[in-house]
Amino acid sequence: MRFYTTLAFILMSLTLIAQPCSGGMAGGYPCDGYDLLSHIPLTTFGAGSANDSWGWTDPQTGKEYSLVGLNNGTAFVDTSDPVNPIYLGKLPTHTQSSTWRDIKVYNNYAFVVSEASGHGMQVFDLTRLRNVSSPPQTFTEDAHYAGFGNAHNIVINEATGYAYAVGTNSYSGGAHFVNIQDPLNPVGEGGYSGSGYTHDAQVVIYNGPDPDYQGQEIYFGNNEDRAVIVNVTNKANPQLIADFNYSNVSYTHQGWLTENQRYFIIGDELDESSFGFNTRAIVTDYLDLDNPVFHDEYFG
Repeated sequence: MRFYTTLAFILMSLTLIAQPCSGGMAGGYPCDGYDLLSHIPLTTFGAGSANDSWGWTDPQTGKEYSLVGLNNGTAFVDTSDPVNPIYLGKLPTHTQSSTWRDIKVYNNYAFVVSEASGHGMQVFDLTRLRNVSSPPQTFTEDAHYAGFGNAHNIVINEATGYAYAVGTNSYSGGAHFVNIQDPLNPVGEGGYSGSGYTHDAQVVIYNGPDPDYQGQEIYFGNNEDRAVIVNVTNKANPQLIADFNYSNVSYTHQGWLTENQRYFIIGDELDESSFGFNTRAIVTDYLDLDNPVFHDEYFG
């Protein structure tokens, strides 16, 4: 979608108008097939850094918005016209500044976590962006969940209405379960600590090739030195299905299932610097969730 391309340039530091990619450069920046459509500098947001972004498409108007994680809050940008984005305003951090802030969306609400101490989870009604007069504004949160303090990331399974905060100060850094079916009244429902710290995860209603787990809610975690598979259907009794180690592991950073849920593709954050090879994707065969096996690796 358009906002992802636009966001790649929001985080730069100089104000530029649309610039085509020509000769490998767009407005002074290296490019490969992408034009620089627009750019909003961090100074406009009143921030010193940014680390993450997400998007929301208004189901009523079709307008697209970018949600940008800043060191001191979350910026909201109308990117419906990617050449002329409009900075609508900022939701300040709940406590203090932090390099890390992560945002996900469910049912027209944004859910924001941060590594800032005591931050918890902010809830913001995105439909408020439809009628912003005299932007930019300073927004307030619509609800807050204080069941954890800091968190590195948040994952949402839209099919069930559950958020999974990971890398928190609870459950040994593993998944912290939050029922967000009523977004303005989030409710903690336990967590999973059995495999330690999770950096990132994907949670799905499983419809892959293993009949033993079809129709169940399965958590695929990236846990620093391995990938883990956990059955989280019963929030009161999550069960480890399997974990997977691969060669030359340095930091298991993120992973994602293929569309048919047969393969899980892992990205290791530090293997290039640790072992001296090019960027690598590790492909794991999850035909049998109880017995994941190495399938292949791709070097960029």
